[in-house]
Amino acid sequence: MQRIALYIILVSLFACRSSKDVYMFSSFREPGKDGLHYLYSYDGYKWDSLPGSFLPPSVGKDKIMRDPSIVKGPDGTFHLVWTTSWKGDKGFGYSASRDLQHWSPQQFIPAMEHEPSTVNVWAPELFYDDVSKQFIIIWASCIPERFEKGIEAADNNHRMYYTVTKDFKTFSPAKLFLDPGFSVIDAVIVKTAPKAYTLVLKDNTRNERNLKIAFAESPLGPYSQASAPFTGKLTEGPTVLKPGKEWLIYFDDYGNKRYGAVATTDFRHFKDINTSILVPEGHKHGTVFKVRRKILDKLK
Repeated sequence: MQRIALYIILVSLFACRSSKDVYMFSSFREPGKDGLHYLYSYDGYKWDSLPGSFLPPSVGKDKIMRDPSIVKGPDGTFHLVWTTSWKGDKGFGYSASRDLQHWSPQQFIPAMEHEPSTVNVWAPELFYDDVSKQFIIIWASCIPERFEKGIEAADNNHRMYYTVTKDFKTFSPAKLFLDPGFSVIDAVIVKTAPKAYTLVLKDNTRNERNLKIAFAESPLGPYSQASAPFTGKLTEGPTVLKPGKEWLIYFDDYGNKRYGAVATTDFRHFKDINTSILVPEGHKHGTVFKVRRKILDKLK
């Protein structure tokens, strides 16, 4: 019986490692000065880190790289956007690569320059819309006095904005993406079925500081009212993948100084899977994406 169990484990491990696709997790290290880091996984649960930085930041007021989001386009090009400053920038960083090693010259995309009182542009998140054949970029910005303040300070009352592009050369004028009635940051779009989209978002009000869910029939919404929280307080930076029958939502459980995760089949019921995951210490807010095994092998 033990031999059969061992055989099954070895076959499963071989299948994972021989797959043509593997998972990568974009990452940064505090305080964000050294740039782009990566984690990798063969199964979506156990992660290891690649040493060193693969793209030192060079644009923006503070020249930092936080919240790196990577999406692979239909032509195989990887597109990267990131936060360039805590405050004072009205845009985000952008670069592209075919192999995750050699990156195009960094650009600063001034998405909110038409709003002179914009405090910040935080955590830009990429999503490729395979229906409209365009990239959607969403991010959080605070424009003081634009929305009802609630319990947040005027310069900490965020809403989500977006722009779309087909080529990363021309971008649509930035528009409001989401106003859930509270300060919101760190949102990520997930396509779960044709005409079915889920938004995982952070309620950033001081009495919440947790993750919630909203639903829509289009990636640009309109989205439903945000759900009750599915994480505890002091959580942020969600990213979503589906390595099997369940969706996994990873998030920065910064209150407990760790990375956390839950599993779900419907984004309404969630189970804690922290005992089933392994995330290296120091990993910070990024996004999960798939790559060909040969790309990872060259990175290693």
